[in-house]
Amino acid sequence: MQRPSAQRDKLPAPSSPLDHLSAVLERDMRQVNERILKCMESDVPLIPQLARYLIAAGGKRIRPLLTLAGAAIYGAPMPKTYPLAAAVEFIHTATLLHDDVVDESAERRGQKAANLIFGNKASVLVGDYLFSKSFQLMVECDSLEVLAILSDAAAVIAQGEVKQLTTSNNIETSLPAYLDVVRSKTAALFAASCQIGPVLTEADEKQVQAMRDYGMKIGIAFQIVDDMLDYTADSKILGKEIGDDFKEGKMTAPVIFAVENADVRERSFWQRTIEEKIIAEGDFEAALELMERHDALKKSRILAETYIAEARQAASVIPEHPLRETLSDLADFILTRTH
Repeated sequence: MQRPSAQRDKLPAPSSPLDHLSAVLERDMRQVNERILKCMESDVPLIPQLARYLIAAGGKRIRPLLTLAGAAIYGAPMPKTYPLAAAVEFIHTATLLHDDVVDESAERRGQKAANLIFGNKASVLVGDYLFSKSFQLMVECDSLEVLAILSDAAAVIAQGEVKQLTTSNNIETSLPAYLDVVRSKTAALFAASCQIGPVLTEADEKQVQAMRDYGMKIGIAFQIVDDMLDYTADSKILGKEIGDDFKEGKMTAPVIFAVENADVRERSFWQRTIEEKIIAEGDFEAALELMERHDALKKSRILAETYIAEARQAASVIPEHPLRETLSDLADFILTRTH
């Protein structure tokens, strides 16, 4: 099994597990970013213009980093992994473009959402273009199994988007229905990203499953925390206005926990704001008060902690490697992130 270079092992520990992962894999991530930029080239000027606008906004790059981490842990040839990590980021970016159109978002990563600048039609079509480029990148690795994993994830994500349409604006949405959306819409790509390394090296099924479980669990926790941040974060740090989910009538964990113990008057409030989308001044603050009254945010955090504990358990099955502890620490970091 390939050992990480001495240069990687000797890097000083940065401020967070995500920073550490980025530092250890900096050289590899630079190669991935070069592939991303190259694949955004097109004779159609609008494509690179819009795509570069999104890329320039930054982002955590957590999914391609997980792809590279899995490859490093299991000794997969890193250059073979670069197009796959780029494909993962393209799938994610395409879903963001489509999401912002569906949600009529005004802001993304601290800047205006692409659809407000370039229009809905351009955003949808460039999102489709990025999806198609992701499949071109996938086939470079000559692995039908990897192709199946990533293409399945892309299909599941699309299904998750449709599922979310059926659960939004409905206060009868259950916690299991919400988690089903989260698994599809968010966690599926985390799980796929983590599987690539062990699959490329033909690791045994136990190892592939451990990495899949790790990715799935942190993906679910990541989204639960994201949904909590929409009610509690500093908008400047978050990079978008808080309360967007509330305005759009999304049934996320904090709302579900607040609704399940609501009295008649409180249910009337949720029906008006979530189902009818009639929101008056002060309603967001009122929603926060109801969440506080019913420990909705506390219950959401406990739910996320449950999945983080399961992610750490999955990480314990991963082979001994300097990055194994980083992945375990990353799971804990997801709970404390502020954006």
